[in-house]
Amino acid sequence: MPTVDSFLPEFIQANFFSGYTVFNTVVYTLILVVFVLAIIRIFKKIKIDPLSIICSIIPFIILGGLIRALVDHGVFPKTVFLITPGIYILIGFLTILSFLLSIELFNRKNIDYRYTLFIIGMVLLIPTLFFIPCLSIKPMNYILSTLVFVSLIVFLIFYIGEKLLKNYSPIVKLLSDKINRIIILAHLFDASTTFIAVECFNYYEQHVLPNAMNQLFGTYTTLFPMKVIVVLSALYIIDQYFDDLTIKNLLKLTVFVLGLAPGMRNFLTLAIGMI
Repeated sequence: MPTVDSFLPEFIQANFFSGYTVFNTVVYTLILVVFVLAIIRIFKKIKIDPLSIICSIIPFIILGGLIRALVDHGVFPKTVFLITPGIYILIGFLTILSFLLSIELFNRKNIDYRYTLFIIGMVLLIPTLFFIPCLSIKPMNYILSTLVFVSLIVFLIFYIGEKLLKNYSPIVKLLSDKINRIIILAHLFDASTTFIAVECFNYYEQHVLPNAMNQLFGTYTTLFPMKVIVVLSALYIIDQYFDDLTIKNLLKLTVFVLGLAPGMRNFLTLAIGMI
């Protein structure tokens, strides 16, 4: 496969394959909007709730994060389709094609599309696992400590947060919804893995807004209130201002993926890097 710098114009290399900037962040957001609008049309046509596949697409999310982590450590080559944004486009199309195949089997053979989609994702994921070097005690300690840290943050947000904000019914309502909790959990996982990587293991944050917050306050602990405020605001807007169930639930599914995908990449990159 071609490397990133083998045929791409210098402008594209400089602006889209050399880290995150305000410019390419805006472009990626516009691409995402177009992508989401196209997927909305698909779900409208087949008349299926987007949130029904929230568990089924997890293998695809892990696959994207694992491939990206293996590229970071030189196991896979640094090619156009294996780094950002190419890897997300590739995994996105694989997921959509797998979903459409699952729907076709559902219509023809009445096989539950959720299980089919999950199985396809696992079939794609499992061979990739064999490229991971054998885990030693050190990365296992990291994995366990990260899970403990995430659990603590989740407890603080969900339990203590609800107690402190019990008089603010809109927030309590958001936190009491099961899907909203899953979405917030995904973003807290992303924030936790980023925080541990940059504060404890000398990794660096690539995204524009977290870096700006870090420069302003001098710490990446700002990731947690930033995530909570942004995600809760997004969920509140989705619940309050979108009446169409397909649009509402697809937006929630998108927010979920935007949290879990980078979190999984961070988690796997650091775990593999410690082998």
